[in-house]
Amino acid sequence: MKVYLVGAGPGDPELITWKGRRILERADAILFDHLAPAALLSLAPPAAERIYVGKKKSAHAFTQEEICAMLIERWRRGLTVVRLKGGDPFIFGRGGEEAEALAAAGVPFEIVPGVTTPLGIAAYSGVPLTHREHTSVVTFVTGHDAGAIDWDRVGHAETLVVFMGLTTFAEIARQLMARGRSPETPALAVRWATRPDQETLAGTLATLPELIARHGMKPPATIIVGEVVRLREKLDWYGRLPLSGKRIVVTRAREQADALGARLRALGAEVMEMPTIEIRPAADYGPLDRAIAALASYDWLIFTSANGVRFFLDRLDRSDTDLRALRARICAIGPATRAAIEALHLKVDLMGKEYVAEGLIEAFALHDLAGKRVLLPRAAVARDLAPTELARRGAQVDVVEAYRTAIPDEAAAQAREIFGAARRPDCITFTSSSTVQNFVTAAGALPGGVKVVSIGPVTTRTARNLGMEIAAEARVFTVDGVVEAVLGLYVRSVHEP
Repeated sequence: MKVYLVGAGPGDPELITWKGRRILERADAILFDHLAPAALLSLAPPAAERIYVGKKKSAHAFTQEEICAMLIERWRRGLTVVRLKGGDPFIFGRGGEEAEALAAAGVPFEIVPGVTTPLGIAAYSGVPLTHREHTSVVTFVTGHDAGAIDWDRVGHAETLVVFMGLTTFAEIARQLMARGRSPETPALAVRWATRPDQETLAGTLATLPELIARHGMKPPATIIVGEVVRLREKLDWYGRLPLSGKRIVVTRAREQADALGARLRALGAEVMEMPTIEIRPAADYGPLDRAIAALASYDWLIFTSANGVRFFLDRLDRSDTDLRALRARICAIGPATRAAIEALHLKVDLMGKEYVAEGLIEAFALHDLAGKRVLLPRAAVARDLAPTELARRGAQVDVVEAYRTAIPDEAAAQAREIFGAARRPDCITFTSSSTVQNFVTAAGALPGGVKVVSIGPVTTRTARNLGMEIAAEARVFTVDGVVEAVLGLYVRSVHEP
């Protein structure tokens, strides 16, 4: 067992190192800072202890001595302990102090570097800290106590990076200019670097203090001073992403939210997950288990969701039957369901052109269903259009509950947090009628000014019946279609090069 001092990176949770991620996945206890991305905590096992130790300016949950004591005490209990720190542990992260305390106590430890904030700013603001034509020297200083820095010594550094200097930068700028630094030297302040809510103010040594005050920028922020700041206009790829600055709510089930959220984040959006559906096991697996026992008797096996595939396979694994009993042809409602089936190395025989029940029925138009046995494992509550129409055409349809959906217990609280904030979301996405209905149950009416994007006509109809105005509807009823619809709200043409 060891204590690991892990750098969490500058804010974007995907910037943690592979090694840091691997260690978190087997942690027994995590002591994390205010600046460590909260999303990284989900990497740890569910039973892992998670302790917020603060380190926010003027609001420390524990003293440094108490933090060190907790690390040591948990290691002595035989736990794998992670000290998760924003940025890098050894760059103004007090990792050196913690490592000293561990060494003095005879505790084995390991340092896992992280992407420090200035490197994150450089990458996500288009400001390279070094450049052959501008600078070959970079100096890091802390601005926490401006009077303690020897500005005669460091003030003329070609690129100067100031940590924790937002509230003292007016004094720092005066000190630099008093020592001959040009007032026109470019300067940049960045708050929450690499995150979707990254805030950037660009000016000069003379103008940036006033810009910070006028815009009310708050810590945490880092400041870069030097000619390299001029390159931002050319190199700011992150600020030019099409959804940069947009806050978008995703209402899918937690285990499915990332498929949509990841695509939106890649386009610059700040994604706010508010799952309005929780996928739960069936109330009674008797009917599905009996159907699986008679699997060889079915002519068609129809899946209307990837969840249906997942829960069907789980019950199949628990039974005395396996896929060798399957002689039925397989129908999938859409590409996501098809992908889940093909992951089992099974071929899909039929899929509709439109990924809704109507499309599924149309796909069966050329097939004789008279006397055919059809198995449809699906959610406990779903539209009856498909089984009713297939039965009308002569099929014997067994609709069995494979799973059920419910409203997560925390949905109402999440809605209050998201929609009660000073800055509301710009957009909310709905990927099924259930997500709409459950949202209204948990949150009530959607606040004004929030645009609604629907995955397709069935979801749109449900939303309109509940009083929502639809800003955009996906042309293709998939996650990719939803992303394209969101883009259409904010980009003139999603097909432009």
